[in-house]
Formats: sequence, C-alpha cells, structure tokens
Amino acid sequence: MAQDKAAADKLKAQKAAAKQQRREKSRQSRKQMWQAFQMQRKEDKALLPIMIGVFVGAIVLSIGLGLLIGQPWWMFLILGVLLGALGAFIVFTRRLERSVYSKNEGQVGAAGWALDNMRGSWRVTQAVARTTHADAVHRVIGKPGVILVAEGNEGRIKGLLAQEKKKTARVVGQTPIYEFTVGNEEGQVPLRKLQRSLNKLPSNINGKKIDELEGRLAALSTRTGGAQMPRGPLPQGAKMRSVQRTVRRKTGSN
Repeated sequence: MAQDKAAADKLKAQKAAAKQQRREKSRQSRKQMWQAFQMQRKEDKALLPIMIGVFVGAIVLSIGLGLLIGQPWWMFLILGVLLGALGAFIVFTRRLERSVYSKNEGQVGAAGWALDNMRGSWRVTQAVARTTHADAVHRVIGKPGVILVAEGNEGRIKGLLAQEKKKTARVVGQTPIYEFTVGNEEGQVPLRKLQRSLNKLPSNINGKKIDELEGRLAALSTRTGGAQMPRGPLPQGAKMRSVQRTVRRKTGSN
C-alpha cells in the first residue's frame, strides 16, 4: 500500500510539474508574440490600421449577412468578432514574416536560417560545403529527395554546388536531387520564396528512406570533414527566430 501511495504521489507530482511547464511555455509564447507585435508596430506604421480595418470589416460583414438571412444579429456579431480577430492575427503574422525576410535577405547564412525554420519532416544540414568567403551549400532531405541549396557569390557557388551534387549522387543512387540557388537574379529563388519552393516539390520517397539517406549522407560529411559555418544570418534574424517559431505554431493551430 505504501508503495502504491508513493507511486501515486510521484505521478501526481509529475503531472503537476508538466502542467506548470505548459503554463510557463504558454506564458513565454504570449510574451514573445507581444514583443514581436510591439517591434513590428513601430517599424510598420500601416500594421495597426490594417488590422483594425480587417477586424471591423469582418464584424460589419457578419452582421450584414445575419440581417440578410433573417437571423439574430448578435449571433453573427460573435462570429464577426472571432473572424475579425483571426483575420487581424493573420495580417500581423504575414507582415511580420515579410519584414523578417526583408531584413535577412542578402545576409550571410540567411538561406540556412530559412531552411532551419521550415515546418515538417525536413532534415537540414547547414554548410555541407563552403568557401572561405562564406558561400555555402546547405543540404535538405525530405519527401522530394535530396535538395541542395546554395547561397553566396554566383561565380563561386556554381562550382561548389556541382561538386556537392556529384558527391551526393554517389551515395543516394536513384533518389532525386534538386538544386536551388538563393538570390534575386534570373534562375535564382528569392529568400522569401525558398520555403514555398521546397514545399511545392513532389513527394518521391517515404520516411524510412529519408532516415536511410540521412545516415548515409551524415557518414559522407564525416568522411569529407564538412566545414561548419555560423548558424543563422545577421543578429536581427537571430533575434526573431524564436518569434517566428511561435508565430508558426499559432497560425498552425488556427
């Protein structure tokens, strides 16, 4: 009986600790979101008017719809408030995301930062190849196959990318290999569109194959002594990293 009571007390304590941890995590998320809003509001003067416009517009449209179909207006007022709050939050997150990408574009390590912040079962290894000028090729493994993402000087990364693709092909066999170069020139992918471009790729392999490829390519990097580079771009990008993850969790839950 004493052992059962001790086990029950231990389980109760664990549940209480887990509950407290969830509360603290939620509190930190709200704090980060509020800080992000204050930062964005100061830099983006149009943010607040647009958010208010979306909120009020949703309420007006909802009430109008209710009156049009002969339903109690207060029911549609509640609906309008909910839709307006959701719409305003989406406006905030989209403008925040655009601002962060705008600040990071062209900075060293920006592509690696964007890849690290992708949602889903992507396996990202930064700077599997690089030059002394901080040009780099990052490797991503996912359902499309293997994706090599290059950033830096176009003249230098062209050879670097070709060399990395050749080494990778020896290991992955028939698995598709995709190449992207981040930039604003013709044939390149702008930083803000990088995640979207990868998500549009077709699904070619399953989770088991992804694990297998990750092990093989990790061994390849170990043998070749892959160089490491600082993770993430300039300081403001690093500061916004946790905020971006919080925003993605919030938008994903809506």
